[in-house]
Amino acid sequence: MSLLPVEEALARILAGVEPLASEEVPIAEGLGRTLACDLTAKLTQPPWDNSAMDGYAVRAADVGDLPVRLRVIGTAPAGHGFPGEVGPAQAVRIFTGAPLPRGADTIIIQEDTEQDGEEVVIREAPPPGRFIRRKGLDFSQGEALLAAGHRLSPRDLALAAAMGWSTLPVRRRPVIALLATGDELVPPGELPGPDQIVASNGVGIAALVSLAGGQPLDLGIAPDQEEKISGAVQQAVDARADILVTLGGASVGEHDLVQAVLTGQGMSLGFWRIAMRPGKPLMFGHLGAMRVLGLPGNPVSALVCARLFLVALIGALLGRPAGTDSPEPARLGDDLPANDRRQDYLRARLDRDAAGTLIATPFPRQDSSMLATLAHANCLVVRPPHAPASKAGDPCEILRIDV
Repeated sequence: MSLLPVEEALARILAGVEPLASEEVPIAEGLGRTLACDLTAKLTQPPWDNSAMDGYAVRAADVGDLPVRLRVIGTAPAGHGFPGEVGPAQAVRIFTGAPLPRGADTIIIQEDTEQDGEEVVIREAPPPGRFIRRKGLDFSQGEALLAAGHRLSPRDLALAAAMGWSTLPVRRRPVIALLATGDELVPPGELPGPDQIVASNGVGIAALVSLAGGQPLDLGIAPDQEEKISGAVQQAVDARADILVTLGGASVGEHDLVQAVLTGQGMSLGFWRIAMRPGKPLMFGHLGAMRVLGLPGNPVSALVCARLFLVALIGALLGRPAGTDSPEPARLGDDLPANDRRQDYLRARLDRDAAGTLIATPFPRQDSSMLATLAHANCLVVRPPHAPASKAGDPCEILRIDV
């Protein structure tokens, strides 16, 4: 089987994906969730003309010649509007957020006034309408303000609350089962034995799943035994996971059992090798309704592939718009040699020069086992197959690592 181009691999992974069902959640639990439909305002904000400052509500006709004395006929604090009407030579003491009394069309800020018993002396007056927030200034009832597929931020939740929503229609979070395989792996915190290492991939991928809006399901570590791997796969099936992510063992070597076990259980294999570095041994298939993504065992390869393919698949299941996570332009901070037939994703540090231009400087060592380099990177420089040698300052494309 020849190496599959990255773009075609992604297209196959996303082919036929439909957004998951929607559910209602309390607005306090909406952070990071994805809207299942457009959110329209149930209210108008503000619901009436109101004062933007503390001061006095007056008629513009009474403050044409200054200074002038007006009789104060009442008070309008926030939450308690003045019930009467402002007439000639009258004023109402008003506070920020209070409704504009009938008859008034101007707010005089308190700094430009002087209280004198039951009267107020107006020394300066703004143009009519200044310091007044008009009804519907922010939004009006029925206005669509948050779109389906949008991932909710703290600002969005505040807006939704102001719009009158107490519960939100969001997509169900996809369940992502994570299975690490290999006799050489021990859980974090356990002292590795001879010829063993700590299993770090599952921790990083689970965190990435959570950030992307999914719900990770840890199936632990399966040793290189077909029955153990098969049992863990069955756990994912029984849990009705939307995606099974295997970590390591997806190649076809003598000790790589994952692909054989999965195909033996009925998985239809889509592909298992792509023209990408890091991450050539990437597997994709379907096991019933569950999608299967087999990530490489090398930690950097696993995390980079998850960033490219798993995050995109989670986004599609959540109904997020396509093309929102595309590479962006930058300039190289160092020279690069010509590339070979695989698309390269180089860990790099992204900064801005004095002119504000994004500068991506790849790290000199790119071995796929080096997690420290990945942790210190904040972008990936994307180099297409057979890209020619490049000089510092040449244009390039970058993908942000964080989601």
